[in-house]
Amino acid sequence: MLKIGIVGARGTSTMMGFNSIDGVEVCALCDLDETRLAEYSQKYNIPHTYRIFEDMLASDIDAVVIGTPMQCHVPQALAALEAGKHVLSEVTAGVTMDELWWLIEAVEKSGKTYMYAENYCYMPYCQQIREMRRRGLFGDVYYAEGEYLHDVRELLTYPNGKTSWRSYWQLGKRGCFYPTHSLGPVMQWFEGERIKTISCFSSGHHSPLRQDDTTVTMCNTESGKLIKLRVDCVSPRPHNMTGYQLQGTRGAFESAREQGGKNLVWFDGLQGDVKWHDLADFREYLPERYRNATEAQNLAGHGGGDFFLVEDFVNAIRTGSKPDIDVYQACEWTAVGLLSELSVMNGGRTMDMPDFRKHAVQDQIVKL
Repeated sequence: MLKIGIVGARGTSTMMGFNSIDGVEVCALCDLDETRLAEYSQKYNIPHTYRIFEDMLASDIDAVVIGTPMQCHVPQALAALEAGKHVLSEVTAGVTMDELWWLIEAVEKSGKTYMYAENYCYMPYCQQIREMRRRGLFGDVYYAEGEYLHDVRELLTYPNGKTSWRSYWQLGKRGCFYPTHSLGPVMQWFEGERIKTISCFSSGHHSPLRQDDTTVTMCNTESGKLIKLRVDCVSPRPHNMTGYQLQGTRGAFESAREQGGKNLVWFDGLQGDVKWHDLADFREYLPERYRNATEAQNLAGHGGGDFFLVEDFVNAIRTGSKPDIDVYQACEWTAVGLLSELSVMNGGRTMDMPDFRKHAVQDQIVKL
Protein backbone atom coordinates (compact mmCIF):
# COMPACT_ATOMS: atom_id res chain seq x y z
CA MET A 1 0.00 0.00 0.00
CA LEU A 2 1.35 3.41 -1.05
CA LYS A 3 0.49 5.87 1.72
CA ILE A 4 -0.04 9.53 0.83
CA GLY A 5 -0.06 12.62 3.05
CA ILE A 6 -1.41 15.98 1.89
CA VAL A 7 -0.23 19.31 3.30
CA GLY A 8 -2.65 22.14 2.63
CA ALA A 9 -6.34 21.32 2.38
CA ARG A 10 -6.27 22.73 -1.16
CA GLY A 11 -4.22 19.66 -2.11
CA THR A 12 -7.31 17.48 -1.65
CA SER A 13 -8.07 18.28 -5.31
CA THR A 14 -5.97 15.14 -5.94
CA MET A 15 -8.22 12.93 -3.79
CA MET A 16 -10.40 11.53 -6.58
CA GLY A 17 -7.27 10.66 -8.52
CA PHE A 18 -5.66 8.78 -5.66
CA ASN A 19 -8.94 7.07 -4.73
CA SER A 20 -9.22 5.70 -8.28
CA ILE A 21 -5.88 3.84 -8.11
CA ASP A 22 -5.58 0.42 -6.50
CA GLY A 23 -3.04 0.07 -3.72
CA VAL A 24 -2.99 3.77 -2.83
CA GLU A 25 -4.38 5.38 0.32
CA VAL A 26 -4.50 9.02 1.38
CA CYS A 27 -4.10 8.53 5.11
CA ALA A 28 -2.92 11.93 6.41
CA LEU A 29 -3.88 15.58 6.04
CA CYS A 30 -2.04 18.61 7.45
CA ASP A 31 -3.38 22.17 7.62
CA LEU A 32 -2.95 25.09 10.01
CA ASP A 33 -6.66 25.90 9.91
CA GLU A 34 -8.29 23.51 12.38
CA THR A 35 -11.76 24.14 10.97
CA ARG A 36 -10.72 23.27 7.42
CA LEU A 37 -8.67 20.34 8.70
CA ALA A 38 -11.70 18.84 10.39
CA GLU A 39 -13.99 19.61 7.45
CA TYR A 40 -11.80 18.10 4.75
CA SER A 41 -10.63 15.08 6.73
CA GLN A 42 -14.27 14.20 7.38
CA LYS A 43 -15.32 14.91 3.79
CA TYR A 44 -12.64 12.59 2.34
CA ASN A 45 -12.48 10.11 5.23
CA ILE A 46 -8.80 10.80 5.93
CA PRO A 47 -7.95 9.07 9.21
CA HIS A 48 -4.96 11.08 10.51
CA THR A 49 -4.75 14.86 10.81
CA TYR A 50 -1.89 17.17 11.74
CA ARG A 51 -1.34 20.87 12.26
CA ILE A 52 2.47 20.50 12.33
CA PHE A 53 4.00 19.38 9.03
CA GLU A 54 7.03 17.74 10.64
CA ASP A 55 4.71 15.54 12.69
CA MET A 56 3.09 14.24 9.52
CA LEU A 57 6.54 13.59 8.01
CA ALA A 58 7.42 11.51 11.07
CA SER A 59 4.54 9.14 10.29
CA ASP A 60 4.77 6.15 7.95
CA ILE A 61 3.54 7.93 4.80
CA ASP A 62 5.48 7.34 1.58
CA ALA A 63 4.73 10.53 -0.34
CA VAL A 64 3.58 14.11 0.21
CA VAL A 65 1.31 16.30 -1.89
CA ILE A 66 2.19 19.97 -1.33
CA GLY A 67 -0.88 22.18 -1.77
CA THR A 68 0.11 25.13 0.43
CA PRO A 69 0.83 28.77 -0.58
CA MET A 70 3.67 29.01 -3.08
CA GLN A 71 6.23 30.45 -0.64
CA CYS A 72 5.94 27.21 1.38
CA HIS A 73 6.58 24.83 -1.51
CA VAL A 74 10.37 24.57 -1.40
CA PRO A 75 10.83 24.54 2.41
CA GLN A 76 8.23 21.78 2.65
CA ALA A 77 9.62 19.86 -0.31
CA LEU A 78 13.12 19.96 1.20
CA ALA A 79 11.82 18.69 4.53
CA ALA A 80 9.84 15.91 2.85
CA LEU A 81 12.74 14.77 0.68
CA GLU A 82 15.10 14.74 3.67
CA ALA A 83 12.53 12.61 5.51
CA GLY A 84 12.62 10.12 2.63
CA LYS A 85 9.25 11.01 1.11
CA HIS A 86 8.33 11.39 -2.55
CA VAL A 87 6.90 14.81 -3.50
CA LEU A 88 4.11 16.04 -5.76
CA SER A 89 4.25 19.85 -5.67
CA GLU A 90 1.68 22.40 -6.75
CA VAL A 91 2.83 25.38 -8.83
CA THR A 92 5.03 27.34 -8.69
CA ALA A 93 8.09 25.27 -7.82
CA GLY A 94 9.61 28.07 -5.71
CA VAL A 95 9.71 31.82 -5.19
CA THR A 96 13.45 32.61 -5.56
CA MET A 97 16.22 31.45 -7.87
CA ASP A 98 18.22 30.14 -4.90
CA GLU A 99 15.27 27.98 -3.88
CA LEU A 100 15.25 26.33 -7.31
CA TRP A 101 18.89 25.28 -6.98
CA TRP A 102 18.28 24.01 -3.44
CA LEU A 103 15.33 21.99 -4.70
CA ILE A 104 17.27 20.34 -7.51
CA GLU A 105 20.15 19.46 -5.22
CA ALA A 106 17.76 17.95 -2.65
CA VAL A 107 15.91 15.86 -5.25
CA GLU A 108 19.14 14.50 -6.68
CA LYS A 109 20.56 13.74 -3.25
CA SER A 110 17.40 12.02 -2.03
CA GLY A 111 16.86 9.70 -4.98
CA LYS A 112 13.12 10.21 -4.46
CA THR A 113 10.49 11.09 -7.03
CA TYR A 114 9.68 14.78 -7.39
CA MET A 115 6.90 15.68 -9.80
CA TYR A 116 5.52 19.09 -10.67
CA ALA A 117 1.71 19.18 -10.54
CA GLU A 118 1.16 21.46 -13.53
CA ASN A 119 -2.33 20.17 -14.23
CA TYR A 120 -2.94 22.34 -17.30
CA CYS A 121 -0.53 20.07 -19.15
CA TYR A 122 -2.93 17.21 -18.46
CA MET A 123 -6.09 18.78 -19.87
CA PRO A 124 -7.37 16.48 -22.64
CA TYR A 125 -7.01 18.92 -25.52
CA CYS A 126 -3.46 19.86 -24.46
CA GLN A 127 -2.55 16.17 -24.50
CA GLN A 128 -4.28 15.78 -27.88
CA ILE A 129 -2.26 18.61 -29.42
CA ARG A 130 0.88 17.06 -27.91
CA GLU A 131 0.10 13.77 -29.66
CA MET A 132 -0.73 15.47 -32.97
CA ARG A 133 2.55 17.37 -32.80
CA ARG A 134 4.43 14.13 -32.12
CA ARG A 135 2.85 12.57 -35.20
CA GLY A 136 3.95 15.51 -37.34
CA LEU A 137 0.54 16.92 -38.22
CA PHE A 138 1.73 20.48 -37.59
CA GLY A 139 5.04 19.99 -39.36
CA ASP A 140 8.00 21.78 -37.79
CA VAL A 141 6.49 23.82 -34.94
CA TYR A 142 8.18 27.16 -34.31
CA TYR A 143 5.79 29.54 -32.52
CA ALA A 144 3.32 29.25 -29.64
CA GLU A 145 1.31 31.43 -27.29
CA GLY A 146 -0.08 30.92 -23.82
CA GLU A 147 -2.43 33.22 -21.91
CA TYR A 148 -3.58 33.23 -18.31
CA LEU A 149 -6.16 35.97 -17.81
CA HIS A 150 -7.73 35.62 -14.38
CA ASP A 151 -8.80 38.54 -12.20
CA VAL A 152 -7.92 37.40 -8.66
CA ARG A 153 -8.14 40.70 -6.80
CA GLU A 154 -10.88 39.34 -4.56
CA LEU A 155 -8.26 36.92 -3.17
CA LEU A 156 -6.13 39.72 -1.72
CA THR A 157 -7.82 39.09 1.62
CA TYR A 158 -9.14 36.00 3.34
CA PRO A 159 -12.87 35.69 4.19
CA ASN A 160 -12.05 36.82 7.74
CA GLY A 161 -10.60 40.07 6.39
CA LYS A 162 -6.95 39.29 7.03
CA THR A 163 -4.35 39.94 4.32
CA SER A 164 -3.81 36.96 2.02
CA TRP A 165 -0.41 35.61 1.01
CA ARG A 166 -1.41 36.46 -2.56
CA SER A 167 -1.07 40.16 -1.67
CA TYR A 168 2.69 39.57 -1.44
CA TRP A 169 3.84 36.59 -3.50
CA GLN A 170 1.50 37.15 -6.43
CA LEU A 171 -0.01 40.62 -6.75
CA GLY A 172 2.78 42.16 -4.69
CA LYS A 173 5.38 41.29 -7.34
CA ARG A 174 6.28 42.63 -10.78
CA GLY A 175 6.42 40.69 -14.01
CA CYS A 176 5.00 37.35 -15.11
CA PHE A 177 4.75 35.94 -11.59
CA TYR A 178 2.64 32.90 -12.54
CA PRO A 179 3.88 31.55 -15.88
CA THR A 180 3.57 27.80 -15.73
CA HIS A 181 -0.14 27.31 -16.58
CA SER A 182 0.55 29.17 -19.84
CA LEU A 183 4.01 27.79 -20.46
CA GLY A 184 3.73 24.14 -19.43
CA PRO A 185 1.58 22.80 -22.30
CA VAL A 186 3.58 24.85 -24.82
CA MET A 187 6.89 23.42 -23.61
CA GLN A 188 5.47 19.91 -23.90
CA TRP A 189 4.51 20.67 -27.50
CA PHE A 190 8.12 21.87 -28.01
CA GLU A 191 9.34 18.57 -26.59
CA GLY A 192 13.06 18.39 -25.83
CA GLU A 193 13.53 22.16 -25.97
CA ARG A 194 15.16 24.34 -23.31
CA ILE A 195 14.39 28.02 -22.82
CA LYS A 196 17.46 30.11 -23.58
CA THR A 197 16.34 33.71 -22.99
CA ILE A 198 13.30 35.66 -21.80
CA SER A 199 12.20 39.31 -22.01
CA CYS A 200 9.20 40.76 -20.18
CA PHE A 201 7.20 43.88 -21.00
CA SER A 202 4.55 45.74 -18.99
CA SER A 203 1.52 47.83 -19.94
CA GLY A 204 1.95 49.89 -16.78
CA HIS A 205 -0.25 50.32 -13.71
CA HIS A 206 -3.82 51.49 -13.23
CA SER A 207 -4.12 50.22 -9.65
CA PRO A 208 -2.13 50.62 -6.43
CA LEU A 209 -0.88 47.03 -6.73
CA ARG A 210 2.75 46.29 -7.51
CA GLN A 211 1.69 43.69 -10.05
CA ASP A 212 1.56 45.07 -13.60
CA ASP A 213 -1.82 45.43 -15.30
CA THR A 214 -0.65 43.05 -18.02
CA THR A 215 2.70 41.50 -18.84
CA VAL A 216 3.86 39.95 -22.08
CA THR A 217 6.88 37.68 -21.82
CA MET A 218 8.80 36.51 -24.88
CA CYS A 219 10.82 33.31 -24.59
CA ASN A 220 13.35 31.98 -27.09
CA THR A 221 14.41 28.34 -27.01
CA GLU A 222 17.88 27.04 -27.82
CA SER A 223 16.80 26.07 -31.34
CA GLY A 224 15.17 29.46 -31.97
CA LYS A 225 11.51 28.70 -31.33
CA LEU A 226 9.48 31.64 -30.04
CA ILE A 227 6.93 31.65 -27.21
CA LYS A 228 4.68 34.54 -26.18
CA LEU A 229 3.09 34.51 -22.70
CA ARG A 230 0.48 36.95 -21.47
CA VAL A 231 -0.40 36.90 -17.78
CA ASP A 232 -2.99 39.28 -16.33
CA CYS A 233 -4.51 38.79 -12.89
CA VAL A 234 -5.77 42.32 -12.17
CA SER A 235 -7.69 43.56 -15.24
CA PRO A 236 -11.51 43.60 -15.04
CA ARG A 237 -12.58 41.11 -17.71
CA PRO A 238 -14.00 37.59 -18.11
CA HIS A 239 -11.56 34.81 -17.34
CA ASN A 240 -9.58 33.11 -20.09
CA MET A 241 -7.13 30.92 -18.21
CA THR A 242 -6.42 28.45 -21.00
CA GLY A 243 -5.60 30.51 -24.08
CA TYR A 244 -3.12 28.77 -26.41
CA GLN A 245 -1.87 28.90 -29.98
CA LEU A 246 0.58 26.72 -31.88
CA GLN A 247 2.02 27.35 -35.35
CA GLY A 248 3.99 24.96 -37.50
CA THR A 249 5.02 24.60 -41.12
CA ARG A 250 2.00 22.43 -41.94
CA GLY A 251 -0.72 23.53 -39.56
CA ALA A 252 -1.93 25.58 -36.62
CA PHE A 253 -3.99 25.35 -33.44
CA GLU A 254 -6.04 27.96 -31.56
CA SER A 255 -7.85 27.21 -28.31
CA ALA A 256 -11.34 28.48 -27.57
CA ARG A 257 -11.57 32.11 -26.54
CA GLU A 258 -14.72 31.82 -24.44
CA GLN A 259 -16.48 29.31 -22.20
CA GLY A 260 -18.09 26.62 -24.34
CA GLY A 261 -16.25 27.68 -27.48
CA LYS A 262 -14.47 25.34 -29.87
CA ASN A 263 -10.78 24.48 -30.01
CA LEU A 264 -9.71 24.85 -33.63
CA VAL A 265 -7.07 23.28 -35.88
CA TRP A 266 -6.05 23.81 -39.46
CA PHE A 267 -3.77 21.67 -41.61
CA ASP A 268 -2.15 22.58 -44.91
CA GLY A 269 -4.08 20.94 -47.73
CA LEU A 270 -6.78 19.49 -45.49
CA GLN A 271 -9.79 18.96 -47.79
CA GLY A 272 -8.31 21.60 -50.06
CA ASP A 273 -9.70 24.51 -48.06
CA VAL A 274 -8.57 27.14 -45.60
CA LYS A 275 -11.29 26.69 -42.99
CA TRP A 276 -10.67 26.03 -39.33
CA HIS A 277 -11.85 22.63 -38.08
CA ASP A 278 -13.14 21.57 -34.68
CA LEU A 279 -10.43 19.74 -32.72
CA ALA A 280 -13.15 17.37 -31.51
CA ASP A 281 -13.35 15.98 -35.08
CA PHE A 282 -9.85 14.52 -34.59
CA ARG A 283 -10.60 12.52 -31.46
CA GLU A 284 -8.55 9.58 -32.76
CA TYR A 285 -5.45 11.57 -31.76
CA LEU A 286 -6.56 11.91 -28.16
CA PRO A 287 -4.31 9.57 -26.13
CA GLU A 288 -5.94 6.21 -25.57
CA ARG A 289 -6.14 6.50 -21.80
CA TYR A 290 -8.21 9.67 -22.17
CA ARG A 291 -10.51 8.06 -24.74
CA ASN A 292 -11.05 5.10 -22.41
CA ALA A 293 -11.30 7.06 -19.17
CA THR A 294 -13.96 5.89 -16.74
CA GLU A 295 -16.65 8.19 -15.40
CA ALA A 296 -14.87 8.32 -12.04
CA GLN A 297 -11.58 9.27 -13.71
CA ASN A 298 -13.23 12.05 -15.72
CA LEU A 299 -14.75 13.45 -12.53
CA ALA A 300 -11.29 13.90 -11.01
CA GLY A 301 -11.10 17.37 -12.59
CA HIS A 302 -9.85 19.15 -15.73
CA GLY A 303 -11.60 16.60 -17.96
CA GLY A 304 -9.84 13.69 -16.29
CA GLY A 305 -6.46 15.40 -16.39
CA ASP A 306 -6.19 15.52 -12.59
CA PHE A 307 -6.52 11.74 -12.46
CA PHE A 308 -3.81 11.11 -15.05
CA LEU A 309 -1.43 13.54 -13.34
CA VAL A 310 -1.82 11.57 -10.11
CA GLU A 311 -1.53 8.28 -12.01
CA ASP A 312 1.77 9.39 -13.56
CA PHE A 313 3.10 10.39 -10.13
CA VAL A 314 2.18 7.00 -8.65
CA ASN A 315 3.65 5.14 -11.63
CA ALA A 316 6.91 7.10 -11.40
CA ILE A 317 7.22 6.12 -7.73
CA ARG A 318 6.44 2.47 -8.39
CA THR A 319 8.74 2.09 -11.40
CA GLY A 320 11.50 4.53 -10.45
CA SER A 321 11.09 6.16 -13.87
CA LYS A 322 11.34 9.85 -14.72
CA PRO A 323 8.07 11.67 -13.94
CA ASP A 324 6.42 13.37 -16.90
CA ILE A 325 7.19 16.81 -15.42
CA ASP A 326 10.42 16.54 -13.45
CA VAL A 327 12.29 18.92 -11.18
CA TYR A 328 14.38 20.41 -14.00
CA GLN A 329 11.30 21.37 -16.01
CA ALA A 330 9.61 22.64 -12.84
CA CYS A 331 12.53 24.95 -12.11
CA GLU A 332 12.95 26.21 -15.67
CA TRP A 333 9.26 27.02 -16.08
CA THR A 334 9.16 28.73 -12.69
CA ALA A 335 12.35 30.68 -13.44
CA VAL A 336 10.63 32.35 -16.39
CA GLY A 337 8.52 34.23 -13.85
CA LEU A 338 11.42 35.02 -11.52
CA LEU A 339 13.60 36.35 -14.34
CA SER A 340 10.68 38.31 -15.79
CA GLU A 341 10.61 40.47 -12.66
CA LEU A 342 14.18 41.63 -13.31
CA SER A 343 13.49 42.02 -17.03
CA VAL A 344 10.36 44.16 -16.72
CA MET A 345 11.99 46.46 -14.15
CA ASN A 346 14.87 47.02 -16.58
CA GLY A 347 12.89 47.99 -19.67
CA GLY A 348 12.38 44.48 -21.04
CA ARG A 349 16.04 43.52 -20.82
CA THR A 350 16.83 40.07 -22.20
CA MET A 351 17.66 37.61 -19.43
CA ASP A 352 19.60 34.39 -19.88
CA MET A 353 18.00 31.24 -18.49
CA PRO A 354 20.40 29.15 -16.37
CA ASP A 355 20.77 25.52 -17.35
CA PHE A 356 19.40 23.80 -14.27
CA ARG A 357 21.16 20.55 -15.15
CA LYS A 358 24.54 22.20 -14.54
CA HIS A 359 25.75 22.42 -10.96
CA ALA A 360 28.93 24.49 -10.84
CA VAL A 361 28.62 27.64 -8.74
CA GLN A 362 29.52 29.76 -11.75
CA ASP A 363 26.43 28.39 -13.52
CA GLN A 364 24.10 29.37 -10.67
CA ILE A 365 23.97 33.07 -11.48
CA VAL A 366 21.60 35.54 -13.05
CA LYS A 367 23.27 37.47 -15.86
CA LEU A 368 22.28 41.10 -16.50
